[in-house]
Amino acid sequence: MKRIHYLLKDKLGCLSLFIITSTILAGVLAPWVAPNDPEEVHMNLRFASVSWEYLLGNDHLGRCILSRLIYGIRPSVLWVLVTLGLTVGIGCIIGFIAGYFRGKIDAFLMRVCDIMLSFPGYVMTLAIIGILGVGLTNILLAFILMKWAWFARIIRTSVMQYADADYVKFSRTLGRGSFRIMWKHIVPVSLPDIAVTSSSAFSSMILQLSGFSFLGLGVQAPTAEWGMMLNEAREVMFSRPELLLAPGIATILFVSAVNFLTDALQVALNPRLTSAANKKQRVAKTILQGKEVT
Repeated sequence: MKRIHYLLKDKLGCLSLFIITSTILAGVLAPWVAPNDPEEVHMNLRFASVSWEYLLGNDHLGRCILSRLIYGIRPSVLWVLVTLGLTVGIGCIIGFIAGYFRGKIDAFLMRVCDIMLSFPGYVMTLAIIGILGVGLTNILLAFILMKWAWFARIIRTSVMQYADADYVKFSRTLGRGSFRIMWKHIVPVSLPDIAVTSSSAFSSMILQLSGFSFLGLGVQAPTAEWGMMLNEAREVMFSRPELLLAPGIATILFVSAVNFLTDALQVALNPRLTSAANKKQRVAKTILQGKEVT
């Protein structure tokens, strides 16, 4: 509760959390939130300016930009979030097993992770897309195949810090099973590291998906996605530069919110960083009050 209280005191963290929550809710409720059909074509409204019916105007096919922006949350954010959950789940299972049991199991699993991490991420993702074909599903599958090893290594390191703790040894002495010990004693203390690592990877995966879609390798028309909207606006970037603003600002704003929330989580969940931040606040308050700092 103290960590949550400290997080809520961070104004930038709270604003970032509000932006992320609002965006996710808008994506889930897109059929009810979007004012128009995102794929409905109106050639008579090509490049139409902002109006009450179309608050952000229309694109090169007369489609509602605002509606496409809202529906674009689903592949750009929601499906990436699902992929992140699967990736973290695989990484957690392997990382916990390797970090707790160690020995030959740890050596074997880490060698597999080393092999996976030896391949350049972008190159392997492009190779997987080249084999399986373009599309959102194949990119998300490539993310899972290429990123689980990174999560497994980080989580393994976190688990090894707590596997030899006194309360874990005491539980072993009492004859409790290994998986029960991991679930009851190691998972709770590892959650902060998992949360910070996952949130930092979230923004990276969003940018990668948008980048692949911008190159025409990700989401395909007519499905709305922020990177693909940037790709469609590229052809008229000099004559109609405002078409780049909506998806560009949405991507920058959401990714920045995730990064700021990651920083806030790291401070709130790390006792050392929290103590240092509290000390700085006390020193600053003392200076402002005109008292001598000793």
